[in-house]
Amino acid sequence: MNALAVSAGAGIAPADAAALIVAHFRSYNDEFGRITRRAAEHFLSGDALARERDAVARIELYEQHVGQALRALRAAAPPEPTADYWQAATAAYAALIERVPDSDFYRTFYNSVTRDLFGTVGVNPRVEFCATHVGRASGSVPIRVYPVGGSLQSAVTDVLADLPFAAALAAPELSVRRVTTELGRHYDTRPASAAPESIEMIEPLFYRAGDAFLVGRLVGDSAVTPLVIVFRSGPGGVQVESVLLSRNDISSQFGYANSYFHVDLPVVGAAVTLLRSFMPRKPVDELYTVLGRAKQGKTERYFALRRHLDSSIDAFVHAPGERGLVMIVFTLPSHDLVFKVIRDHFGAPKHATRADVMERYRFVFRHDRAGRMVDAQEFRRLSLPLARFMPALADELLRDASQSCRLEGEELIIEHCYIERRLRPLNLYLREAEPAAAEAAIVDYGNALRDLASTNIFAGDLLLKNFGVTRHGRVIFYDYDEVSLLGDCEFRDLPTASSDEEECAAEPWFYVGPRDVFPEQWLPFLAMPAPVREVFLARHAELLTARWWRARQAATREPAGAPDSRP
Repeated sequence: MNALAVSAGAGIAPADAAALIVAHFRSYNDEFGRITRRAAEHFLSGDALARERDAVARIELYEQHVGQALRALRAAAPPEPTADYWQAATAAYAALIERVPDSDFYRTFYNSVTRDLFGTVGVNPRVEFCATHVGRASGSVPIRVYPVGGSLQSAVTDVLADLPFAAALAAPELSVRRVTTELGRHYDTRPASAAPESIEMIEPLFYRAGDAFLVGRLVGDSAVTPLVIVFRSGPGGVQVESVLLSRNDISSQFGYANSYFHVDLPVVGAAVTLLRSFMPRKPVDELYTVLGRAKQGKTERYFALRRHLDSSIDAFVHAPGERGLVMIVFTLPSHDLVFKVIRDHFGAPKHATRADVMERYRFVFRHDRAGRMVDAQEFRRLSLPLARFMPALADELLRDASQSCRLEGEELIIEHCYIERRLRPLNLYLREAEPAAAEAAIVDYGNALRDLASTNIFAGDLLLKNFGVTRHGRVIFYDYDEVSLLGDCEFRDLPTASSDEEECAAEPWFYVGPRDVFPEQWLPFLAMPAPVREVFLARHAELLTARWWRARQAATREPAGAPDSRP
């Protein structure tokens, strides 16, 4: 191995190299915790700018500390360490972290360092940890238990009184009444045996955007019901925003379309285990990711994929839907992921470059996704068995995505791709779904555009094929090659034609600048089936006006000093 170009001398021993990497991870983890804990202050102050800065800073923190560890190793390790050296370092590292909480985080950090150090393709078991330890987390989640006894209201009163911002509640009695009423409605439709005997709440609060989430469960003899109370802070104080008791609603809050929570958990792995107890269908990788541990989520996703490949026989195929002009998208039918590889050349009318596309995906990774943009995880140097690809797909990847894909023996090496959850494309869903479901989906498509606009996002390409439908019926945006900030667009009214010739012209008779957007022109291009088009117009006609979008621009204008997050 000659990956280390270092100063002369014998260098540090393998055990010291291991200790160095441990120290750099702890430095990262300490800073991660400091940033996370500031979320409580930002919630009460309503300082959106500080909140956004911290969200971006925390995301970027991991790669910064990996880079620092790499530089330290290159300065201290032997000039040409042997395979035996790094095997000894790996063994020493394993011993150092054997009994620490969330030891998988340490393993993932070590893998990140060694993969960059050696440019590892696929997995190198000699210098990487090749398994995670889900379900074996040491430690526990701090939980407060509130006996219900004969009074649900009394228990709720105690729950809210223990909030760290209890003194800031705008109307404590009203808040108690609202939560109690929602719980009462839930249990009115259930047998008496299901009534809760206690309320159990996770002590640390979960913060995201301008909201705080109190997460827990209602425990009875015959049933356990998840409970999430959402609070919002405003000029008049803190108010209860919503009370969530549906597993689907709660699962969506912890889903892959949301930005990451800021929650100060002593042992994250233990929290993942607890959360899965009432969200059993939620993949482990998604929970780690939404709790802010995106790199661990990525690791869990990769190992889950490897386990699935070992236990399945189906082949990678093109993902359902229209072929993309920018990405080659493929999937394994028996698994719930899609893989997106950037083409070497984009078809007309696309004008973006490869670098533009990658920057837009980085932008989405750092931005508030409003629960409407899928979390696309970036993978490098992925190795997959060629035999598991349909020949036409393999040929297209090697021919049209040669900057990212190559053959190495019997493996197809993907130097760069994005992996995300597979959704049913909205255009296909509208053809297949029952009328009521199709109508609900087109209404939620409009809601998705509104939600994105509320966080200063314009999707750019609004075609239905660029949106997908979750198993809960929620519409999510997933194609980011034209995404932009609202402020980077000029939303214009369509000029009135002065003659029939202008009206019927194939090309616009008026000047169209590179940033110009004409919402009045969208409807024909969206190609909505007639029945749902009428539903869309009834609920969302204002989205087809430049006036509405200009109003959103004004409402989401970035304050001076805001982080520059432009794609």
